[in-house]
Amino acid sequence: MPARAWALLLVLCGTIFLEGIDVAMLAVAVPSIRSDLELSTGTAAWVMSAYVLGYAGFTLLGGRAADLLGRRRMFLGWLTVFLLFSGLGGFATEGWMLITARFMTGVAAAFMTPAALSIITTSYEEGPQRNRALLVFAGTAAGGFSLGLVIGGLLTQLGWRWVFFAPVLLAAAVLLAGLRLIPGEARPERTAGGFDVAGAATAAGAMLLLAYGIVRLEHGLDGWPLTALVAAAGVVLAGVFIAVERRAAAPLVRLGLLRKASTVRADLGALLFVGSFFGFQFVATLYLQELRGWSSLETALALMVMGIDAVLAPTLTPRLVARFGNGRVILGGFALAVLSYALFLPVGPDWSYAAMFPTLLLTGLAFSLAYGPLTIAATEGIDEKEQGLASGLLTTATQFGSAVGISLVTAVYGIAGGGLDGFRAALTVPVAMVALGALVSATGLRGAGAGAGTVTVTEAPQVPDAATEVTAG
Repeated sequence: MPARAWALLLVLCGTIFLEGIDVAMLAVAVPSIRSDLELSTGTAAWVMSAYVLGYAGFTLLGGRAADLLGRRRMFLGWLTVFLLFSGLGGFATEGWMLITARFMTGVAAAFMTPAALSIITTSYEEGPQRNRALLVFAGTAAGGFSLGLVIGGLLTQLGWRWVFFAPVLLAAAVLLAGLRLIPGEARPERTAGGFDVAGAATAAGAMLLLAYGIVRLEHGLDGWPLTALVAAAGVVLAGVFIAVERRAAAPLVRLGLLRKASTVRADLGALLFVGSFFGFQFVATLYLQELRGWSSLETALALMVMGIDAVLAPTLTPRLVARFGNGRVILGGFALAVLSYALFLPVGPDWSYAAMFPTLLLTGLAFSLAYGPLTIAATEGIDEKEQGLASGLLTTATQFGSAVGISLVTAVYGIAGGGLDGFRAALTVPVAMVALGALVSATGLRGAGAGAGTVTVTEAPQVPDAATEVTAG
């Protein structure tokens, strides 16, 4: 690719890196924030959950808004909102201020991340070049999270407020570079039926209720009637959303896209894979810090080996995809993840780091094989005018997956009584999720036939859009 095309990709990757590092740093800093501001356990939990609610609740709307209102406009505008509310979080003196800042930061991420992903899928020609761009994007996401754990531990030593101020500096740099490098675009044509307000309202409401229901799963059997009521209300509102879309002159979401088997399979696979990854990471962190007494920095350094996918995703994975196709590489990633998490099931009270290392390394390898190709599969063959929607669906799936994984392992840990037995019981959740994901991926291969999914290795074509139009606007 030309240098300008790589520069554009770096800017867009800066967004997903920013998101990953922001989430990871806060996860490390929450205990210090709770102590300094004297927050209750429930309030401290909501500092994390508010971001998930904002992100998962509005990602579907954010993806479609990129198609209808302009990808560049949505990316730059909501990156600015992300910057502002991250900075406000650093000045918080009360729990409600932090919760509000995190919710709005999540909403901003829900709009800017699908916009960034759809700019990639519309700026780079479908095939080897777009695949490489998406794999670099996926590797950057993982690298941001892994590096964020370490940086969060270091910044928390200086003061937890730096965990909020550091993303402001990075977001400002990405914003300035984006203003210059992201190509200008014509204003999208107005749809004949106008903007689907009813669809937008019911979609956001359904996603918020479902996300809240999932977050409440971490309470286990405590308060289960409210959890069930919220989840049921979310399902009902989702049904209303579908009914609205069927009758809308210009629907927010074309329901035909939801009947595309390859897209649905990729989104479901991403939900299960990301959920298992975050669930395992959460259990491993609790095991090291609560049972073993490791510091946050020691824990972050121990888990950092999982960040190997940031190196392998843009280097090794493209070759494997070109040789074997997306489907087989994805299935290989799921199979490796099953093995990885299963190896950790017999974890003991005094395991050495050498005993944990195979699981941590294999987890990073599995992520490098599965996540990027799932991103490719979820956006492949989609019309350009719906790339934002496809990106929004994928991002919605990953956010719901992370919420499901963390909530389920927390619930199982509590029901099992905590302690070492609780950790072992909770570890069955990521194993089950990736095993189910492997079955979902295998159905795609079986339906496609023995020769499906292979890609002829060709030299990546040049993409004039990313190289020349980048100077427009």
